[in-house]
Amino acid sequence: MTWSWAWPWWRLCLSLISMLIWHAPSAHLQPAENINYNLVHSWADKLGMELFHLGDFITRRKEVQESFKDAKVVQRVGASIVDSMAKEIEMMMDLKVSAVRRIMDTAENTALSHQNDMADKMFSYYNAKEMLEPGDPVPPIPTPAPDMDKDIGEPLIYVQPKVVVLEPRPEFHNTPVNFSVSSVHVPVNVFDRAPDVIKAIQWSENLDQIFRDNYKNDPTLSWQFFGSSTGFMRQFPASKWKKDVPVDLYDCRLRSWYMEAATSPKDIVILMDGSGSMLGQRLDIAKHVVNTILDTLGTNDFVNIFTFDKEVSPVVGCFEDTLIQATLGNIRELKEGIENFGPKSIANYTAALTRAFEILEEAKSTSRGAQCNQAIMIIGDGAPENNREVFELHNWRDPPYKPVRVFTYLIGKEVANWDDIRWMACENQGYYVHLSDTAEVREMVLNYIPVMARPLVLGRHDHPVIWTQVYADIEDTKLSDHLWEIKQCEEQKADVLEYWQVHDRMLEPSEMHRREYRRIKETWNQPVDSNVYQFMTTVSMPIYDRRENATRIANILGVAGTDVPINEIKKLLSPFMLGVNGYAFIVTNNGYVLFHPDFRPIFQGYILKPAYNSVDMIEVELLDDDRPARDFNPVLMTIRDSIINQSTGSKWMLVKNHFDEMKRVTRIKRQYYWTAIKNTPFTLVISYPEQYGVSRIDIRSEQDIHRVNIKGTNIRSFFDGKRWKIHPDWLFCKHSNRTFRTPETELLYFLERMTEPGWRWPASRSAMPPEHTAAMFSNNSSTGRYPSINEKESYYCDRQLMQALVFDAGVTEWFSKNSSFNSKEDKRNEFKQRFGVTVAFLATHSGLTRWHEFNLAEEPSVGETFSQKNKRAIDEIWYKRAVDQHFVRAESFVYSVPFDAGESNSEILVTASHAIFHNEGGKSAPAAVVGFQFQHSALYKLFHNITGNACAVDDKDCYILDNNGYVIISTRVHETGRFFGEVNGAIMKRLLEENVYKRVFVYDYQAVCFESRGDNNASSMLLSPLYHVLRLSKWLLHTALWYIVQLMQLAPGVSAHYAEMYSDMNGTEPEPEHHHNGHGKKSETEEHWLRYLTLHRTRLKSCDMQRELYTLYNEKDNVVYNMTAHACERPFVVLPIPFSNLILLVVDQLCPRDAALVLTVNPQTIDYHLSVNDSLACYKHAREFNRVRPQSCISRHANESNIKLCGKACSLYANLALLLLCHILSRWL
Repeated sequence: MTWSWAWPWWRLCLSLISMLIWHAPSAHLQPAENINYNLVHSWADKLGMELFHLGDFITRRKEVQESFKDAKVVQRVGASIVDSMAKEIEMMMDLKVSAVRRIMDTAENTALSHQNDMADKMFSYYNAKEMLEPGDPVPPIPTPAPDMDKDIGEPLIYVQPKVVVLEPRPEFHNTPVNFSVSSVHVPVNVFDRAPDVIKAIQWSENLDQIFRDNYKNDPTLSWQFFGSSTGFMRQFPASKWKKDVPVDLYDCRLRSWYMEAATSPKDIVILMDGSGSMLGQRLDIAKHVVNTILDTLGTNDFVNIFTFDKEVSPVVGCFEDTLIQATLGNIRELKEGIENFGPKSIANYTAALTRAFEILEEAKSTSRGAQCNQAIMIIGDGAPENNREVFELHNWRDPPYKPVRVFTYLIGKEVANWDDIRWMACENQGYYVHLSDTAEVREMVLNYIPVMARPLVLGRHDHPVIWTQVYADIEDTKLSDHLWEIKQCEEQKADVLEYWQVHDRMLEPSEMHRREYRRIKETWNQPVDSNVYQFMTTVSMPIYDRRENATRIANILGVAGTDVPINEIKKLLSPFMLGVNGYAFIVTNNGYVLFHPDFRPIFQGYILKPAYNSVDMIEVELLDDDRPARDFNPVLMTIRDSIINQSTGSKWMLVKNHFDEMKRVTRIKRQYYWTAIKNTPFTLVISYPEQYGVSRIDIRSEQDIHRVNIKGTNIRSFFDGKRWKIHPDWLFCKHSNRTFRTPETELLYFLERMTEPGWRWPASRSAMPPEHTAAMFSNNSSTGRYPSINEKESYYCDRQLMQALVFDAGVTEWFSKNSSFNSKEDKRNEFKQRFGVTVAFLATHSGLTRWHEFNLAEEPSVGETFSQKNKRAIDEIWYKRAVDQHFVRAESFVYSVPFDAGESNSEILVTASHAIFHNEGGKSAPAAVVGFQFQHSALYKLFHNITGNACAVDDKDCYILDNNGYVIISTRVHETGRFFGEVNGAIMKRLLEENVYKRVFVYDYQAVCFESRGDNNASSMLLSPLYHVLRLSKWLLHTALWYIVQLMQLAPGVSAHYAEMYSDMNGTEPEPEHHHNGHGKKSETEEHWLRYLTLHRTRLKSCDMQRELYTLYNEKDNVVYNMTAHACERPFVVLPIPFSNLILLVVDQLCPRDAALVLTVNPQTIDYHLSVNDSLACYKHAREFNRVRPQSCISRHANESNIKLCGKACSLYANLALLLLCHILSRWL
């Protein structure tokens, strides 16, 4: 009975099992398990072998390796290399100093000889903002004549602009220039017809001859200029001033090259009156004064600002009782602090002065700060007394010297107590000015510069040579905020226009999330190489008024200088000698980099970062020591101290090198060597990998170009055809007086010259200064020649680099010439058809790149496209990665696809590369890299053919990932190029836990964040009636917009999920939604609609970020690759793909996973757990690093006490219209 009851159940179970077996997928997997380890292993092996044979055949890597058999491997001697490079840079910089010294001498003598000339107010000169080119329309003469200017007392003078012929020159960034004359730039706040200004413009025109002579002597000279203390700048060669900026903010007297040359380093304490009377316009003027003073400071200066009423308070709380270095970042912090200041009660001048003297005395006694000039600057509307006792106690103890100068700025049109505040300045070797309008602020503030320059002028004979920190040509960092504001306005405009077109589709949560993610991604764009700005350092010297009757006032005439573009310095560094992944950088006395491969001064492609030029070397050399952010390794700090002290030394370190848009990282041991660049504040550092950088490829004596020519070989024939390029940034051979269309054209010119009789290799890159020429030539050896400064055909060639290039070209000549490549019968055509191969390429250690196209005759050329994007040989990412991969597995290829390639509608290309090493005598060195590009669709098809339908079903996902975790192949093509942690965070986490990948934290100390502009910041709006006007205007604008859109039926509402979406966003891209129903919850309120239409305005702010990057464990016998899948406990199998940098991952999709878990490589802001009122600047100030003070310090002179000029009531020499313009601009800015 029991049996008969159980029988139907048994039959039912048997039937179910039969059905499961019958309906099981016909994949190659065993029915008993969902992921068959052995099958996946066979897939990986087959795919690896297919790709390897493809690469081996297409690139002909063995033939390339055989081509280098006659090369030799020699040791790379770092100490010798860094010493040689430093001497080359020193020689070049001496030449620039010599040119500036001649400008300085000529200017002083010319001013002396023209001291009795009368000012000609009708004098015509080349005004950089007004001069015309032939054919330009002549502006009409104003009629009727302007009214008498009440301030000057005479008619406004009109002088017709001069005409000049300009020609673009590549050495001046393709700026149209004229080498016959100089041009003059006059700031908007300077009246060019004022007697002292026009007289200086007149006599300084005589500098044109020395400008021309300098350029003749040294054709590598960049811009030469004379910056006058009256405000104008004379620049050679002549060029028009750029007009693509909203307002001309440039004033040479506010540039670092002028300020640092005109005054020795200084400690400044600014005291701002916080009494209740400092309201309205007085407060605006006072803030403008403070901001202008801050604009005159540089990285060798120190400053702090205190406001005082009954109490004395720093404007930035964390800077209390200290002086801070005047970097761009710190200055920005102080400006924000003063912006939020509001007056309170009665001012206590005694307490404020005492506090200022105590801070300055503390800085001097503890060897902090500038340790040179010291000054107190008082901004207020009158002092109740002169505080004589304070000055006697602190400043008059060593007569006649007064160590601290006092400058006073009296604010307001109607002031009663002006005599006491003037007395403070006059009795303490300072200067007093009275300010009643913002338009006069800049000119009046700059009066302190000649006063602090008096010891220099009185000394007469000492002209300090100043080298500046890196900066961006004529750009003003204040424009960064303006450009960011424009950027936000453009985004808001784009939002409104798009909403007009697509309506509610734009307001769906997924679409809004995607748009915001795209904009965040744009902010991460920090290109290292950009042509938007010309970055440079400048060498300058002060120019003194040597008139005998001028000694009593010790007048400084101005500053002479010349720019040295950073790119020109880089050309002297012989990157060829450093090899792949080697680099050089220069560090200043402050520890900041002049340039570095990780120096990223701009973001979004065209906006300067707020603190772009104060990047410390320890912020770009990231040690691999697992320390938290800004906890710098003592070993690195010791090396930094040695470098800034200009010692000579060497050290190896384990570091983390990020690359490829900061999305990949390698951990590597590097060698460092450093030595001083004499007579400058700079130290040169070189670095190269220890693993493959200690040896390099060299030629044998019989392969010397001269010997090859003697044998009758035409070396120029090695460069036949068009399928080759040389590194565009390297100096192979350079003609001083000729320019060429391309680097390749220039190379062919010199190869031809080398075959001519009498060819000799120059011994130096730079010509000698005239004062050194005779001595250098008398000691010159017979084997080399120094270029003559007067020789029209002067040139330089890097002999070692040219020898290596010609050798590489000769042994690889065959690579691009094989005519059988286009034959349909050739086996390579089979690969072309099967894999979609588009190009094969070869790049050598000497900077030569060759390629061969696989396109058919009717197809467009892909070679030119490849060569335009991949012509930098050892500096290309595929070259660097291939060399690194060689030490993982020597036979392997490195495969990559562009990041987020799946989002593109165009054909995706896969790039594969493989390193060629040459071995000799137990040493090896990278000689070249070969590679090819092929269509991603072909790789996908190959993968599908190998795996059959096993990866096409819903229960499994198959991925090919590269060594940094990016998707090369996915069953969903749109995931190509994405980081796998964003695709499947749960499995990526398991791969980390099982040591498939290792997480590497990379810190970005040059990041930019965006903080709210703080419209509701009460402190900034205290007692300001404009606040209520602005609120009313904003309400009216919103209301108008609302009704306009209502009338046009463009306001269906905003998703109610909008706020939640932005609060939950973690900086990862949303999943694409291929299907949606178009329905979303809509809000019908004006507030929600305006929340979307009105962009959330932000301001730029420096910050620190970190990225979590990933790299494969390189252990060859990693046990994880032997592990099988085990139900949902381990729902995946992962295996390496042989001969590649790839892994194959098969995942069981039926197992539950945490879909909310996302791992990202996107940057995240580092939280230092600061207090509410603190900032990153505060955090950095508490951990400031050592620095070396500039060698020159001239802060006092015994005769200065005889100078009584210390300012008087303000007399303004400018026309009324100009003042009104400046007033409007100052309000707007």
